[in-house]
Amino acid sequence: MQLTDPPSHTPRRSIARSNRARILATAREELRDNPDATLDHIAQAAGVVRRTVYGHFPGRHELITALTQEAGQALEQAFTEARAPGADPVEAMARMVLAAWAVGDEYRMLISLGRRHLGEDALRLALAPAREEATFILKRGQDEGVFDDRVPAPVLALGLEALMLTLAEAHATSVWTDPTGEAATAAFLVAAGVSPDTATLRVRGVVHESAERRRS
Repeated sequence: MQLTDPPSHTPRRSIARSNRARILATAREELRDNPDATLDHIAQAAGVVRRTVYGHFPGRHELITALTQEAGQALEQAFTEARAPGADPVEAMARMVLAAWAVGDEYRMLISLGRRHLGEDALRLALAPAREEATFILKRGQDEGVFDDRVPAPVLALGLEALMLTLAEAHATSVWTDPTGEAATAAFLVAAGVSPDTATLRVRGVVHESAERRRS
């Protein structure tokens, strides 16, 4: 026999979920602008009382953990939507990097907040699914001779992850801008061992195909 919540509990649970989502959305914005924003400040910005925030997140650590997990999930979802059956390693990697660029703000915040407040182990755990996918594509490309194989795929994935962070931070601070992510993706492919001309053409092809699909 399946148990269900009494009718009176359902609205309360719905309100609790809504409050939690609002708090997380507000925290993303506030912490992006001010990494030291307090829970009290976030509660005020979210339009809820302190008790509501502390009911969901007893402290900053718990809030940042939830944001880190959420950002990791957003990255995974972006990769899932970007996959194309039968894509070769270069196309697959281009799609993956463009997808990461599309959620770049969350990705950048995930790295900076996670490293600062949770530590490297927690950060690596949150990024593990994305890193595993990148490693798989890199290894397949190395086996097929389209990516450089002088560095093992897992190590290369870590290096390219650092490159993406640097590019995302530069873009976020307007040191250098790349609205579509084409330049960053081409640079990523070049770092993986693809020739510059080939990288540029392949990225343009993926971007053009995606634009055509959106218009159709």
